[in-house]
Order: sequence, then structure tokens, then C-alpha cells
Amino acid sequence: MRWGDRPVWVRCTAVVYVAGFLEGTGAHGYFLVRGGLDAYHYAPMLVQLLFHVLLLLDPLVALLMIRGRPGGPLPAAVVMLADLAGNWNIAWSAVTTHPTQFLRPVGLLPITLLGVFVLLTALPLRRALASGGGIRAGVSPLSEAG
Repeated sequence: MRWGDRPVWVRCTAVVYVAGFLEGTGAHGYFLVRGGLDAYHYAPMLVQLLFHVLLLLDPLVALLMIRGRPGGPLPAAVVMLADLAGNWNIAWSAVTTHPTQFLRPVGLLPITLLGVFVLLTALPLRRALASGGGIRAGVSPLSEAG
């Protein structure tokens, strides 16, 4: 099924996924170019490795979503969950010390908002992509997730 034949909520949700994962690709690429392999020196070794692996996983998820594959939303949720865990692991003590510093449109807040969005919409989006249409035309995916 072509993208134009899919319900609006499916197309809009997929656009948010693709934009978010491509932005993540750009961010991780920027940090790698700017800081080299030691770009995330402040993080534990596993988190550093995760952030470098995201440079490969983020565009892969974006590609799966662009191609409209039903297998795209679940890996997207796994990748976002790992990304959220890594970012919150690093920022937790700073957030608890100065929480208002994280209420800005860059960094932890948008990553968290995208992560929550992906986690809430992954299953309904997967069902809609697998069925070739949508859950039901005009029905919000969040009302179906309940």
C-alpha cells in the first residue's frame, strides 16, 4: 500500500518517527565528528558504546519507517528505550539537582518527549502498517492502545 492511501494518523506518526530518528543520526554524527570516539567521555563505557551504535541504528529505523514496514515501529521503540535509558542514566543526578535547567527545547526534554511518543504509538502503528491501512479510519491510535 502506498503512503498516500494510508490514514492521516499513520502518515503523521511515521513522519515524526523519521524526523526524530534522522535528527538523532545527525546529533550522534555531529558528536562523533566533533569529539571522535571519545565524544561521550563523561558517560559510562556501555552508554558510550550505545551512543555510537545509535549512529547506525537511528537511520536504519528511519529507513524501515520510510519504507512503511510493519517491522519498523517495534525496533524504533527498543532503540528509543535504550536511548532514553542512556540519556537519563547520564543526566539523572543533574536533573534531580537542577530540574528546571532541563526544560529547554534541546537535549533531554525533546529526547524524552520523542521517546514517550514512540513508546505509546509503536504497537498501534505496527498494527496499522501490518493491516495495510489503519486500525480504523478516523480513530486515534492512542484510544486503541488502551
